[in-house]
Amino acid sequence: MTAMDDDDDPGKGRIADLRLLRRFLGYLRPHLGPVVWSGLLLFAGIGAELAAPFLLRQAIDGPVAAGDPEGLWRSCAVFFGVVVLTGILKGVEHYTSNLAGQRVIYDLRTELFGHLQKLPVAYFDRNPVGRLMTRVTGDIETLSEFFSSGLMGLFSSSLLLVAAFSAMLWVDWRLTLWTMAALPLAMGVAAAFRHYGRKAHRDARKAVAAVSAFLNESIGGVKTIQIFNREADCLARFDKKGEEFLQRSLFTALVYSLFWPGIEVVTTLATAILLWFAGNSILAKTMTFGSFLAFWYLVRKFFEPFYELADKYNILQAAMASSERVFRILDTEPGIASPAAPAAPPVRGEIVFEDVGFSYDGKTPVLQGLSFRVRPGEKVALVGYTGGGKTSVLSLLLRLYDVSSGRILVDGTDVREYDPRELRRRFGMVFQDVFLFSGTVEENISLGEELPRSDLERAVLQANAEPIVARLPDGYQSKIHERGAALSAGERQLLSFARALAASPPIMVLDEATSSVDAETEGLIQDAMGRILEGRTAVIVAHRLSTIRRVDRILVLHKGTLREEGTHAELLARGGLYEKLYRLQWQPAPAR
Repeated sequence: MTAMDDDDDPGKGRIADLRLLRRFLGYLRPHLGPVVWSGLLLFAGIGAELAAPFLLRQAIDGPVAAGDPEGLWRSCAVFFGVVVLTGILKGVEHYTSNLAGQRVIYDLRTELFGHLQKLPVAYFDRNPVGRLMTRVTGDIETLSEFFSSGLMGLFSSSLLLVAAFSAMLWVDWRLTLWTMAALPLAMGVAAAFRHYGRKAHRDARKAVAAVSAFLNESIGGVKTIQIFNREADCLARFDKKGEEFLQRSLFTALVYSLFWPGIEVVTTLATAILLWFAGNSILAKTMTFGSFLAFWYLVRKFFEPFYELADKYNILQAAMASSERVFRILDTEPGIASPAAPAAPPVRGEIVFEDVGFSYDGKTPVLQGLSFRVRPGEKVALVGYTGGGKTSVLSLLLRLYDVSSGRILVDGTDVREYDPRELRRRFGMVFQDVFLFSGTVEENISLGEELPRSDLERAVLQANAEPIVARLPDGYQSKIHERGAALSAGERQLLSFARALAASPPIMVLDEATSSVDAETEGLIQDAMGRILEGRTAVIVAHRLSTIRRVDRILVLHKGTLREEGTHAELLARGGLYEKLYRLQWQPAPAR
């Protein structure tokens, strides 16, 4: 499994319906209490419901035929009581089945979100955010409807079908056989619906996922769209995807619009057969009128589940299509798990790359035979042209990806042998593209860790972010909008430094930390760098060579290989690739 694009092929990796249903039932096991109660109430409700036609027969053939008003009153009272009891039983059963269903969906949604958190970054590189959102929202909501009403509804309708058929045989088995002459036609309609309904739902869900993905991308890039006047082009592309969704939705509606009249025709045909043969039996005095009404009632109850099954099958088809995608995500291996991670070694802050090779797609190498060592407490900078592999080094170090060859050691242990969370606790990370979450300033700095306020204030002070917190109306409790929209790039970057420092990590990783800030903010960052890096190992990626003059060692990467290493002065004196990079940044452009 390499990409979610497999969804586009309905025949690829299809999971059998029975396997899906068994998997659904597995989620019901922790909630057997409400499930058992729903089953008992369902049996009781169907029993009460099918008692009604026999009470009707008794009233017609008894008090009505004998002209007994008092007996008729008693029969009507009993009939009314049974009807009320049926309604109560159905209402309580509906609540208990929904209770079980909502608990199941809560478990499934939580499991899906938790699993997404464990998947490697490479998975999200291949799968659009809009599609993943459709899985967690739209597909889970479809499964919620199935668990809450569809699953028990299917069982209820099937049970009513069997019970009504048994009651019909009890009343008159010959008439039952004649009435069943319409059954093959009903089964043919259902088989055709099953074939086309499943495909219609799958295609519709695929189309809505494409719409969601494009919508998410367009909203995220709205500034770029407006700056380059691409509104009309985006609208045209959205209209095309919307048109495809419309056509697939109309095909789904067509399938159901043909199914419902088909079942109605079958029911009417069965009623006509019943009327002919039962009418002749009444004329021949071999059947009472009460038995005819009871049998007619049972015939309606027998074919009623076909209407219910049509609605529930609608839900089932959507659930099968959605569950294939949801379970495909759940079945995707995390990829970076360490099943038997040993105890973490003592913290020293040492980093070693040994003959590391890496490729994002398994074909094009990004790093080749890369080897270097960062001693505890040493500050090392990575420089080079764009595409040289600098950011990839950091991603591998933090185990966002796994190496293709070679190994990376942190404090003498291969990063693949760490529990990923334990590994990342050793690092404080500051990236060029700062991501702030919706929430308070304190929540964005601590990221859910239970940290003393003194640690937060220390981190903010060391990062020179204290003036930012001070100017906000509620200080640390001030709300930050999605992605920190109300803050400048420099303010977001300073808060990210405070975030990285809050837990006092032994190793700092800085990826282009000053490339997107103004000169004043860069000055604040440079002023804080001495305090931030003191006593810590640091790996710094920087395009601005002025920011790394004071590091202990500079590694120059070019096309995924280590070309040069040394101090700033040594590399300038050598006159190699670093000297060219430095000259490009500091040599004034020739006059024209």
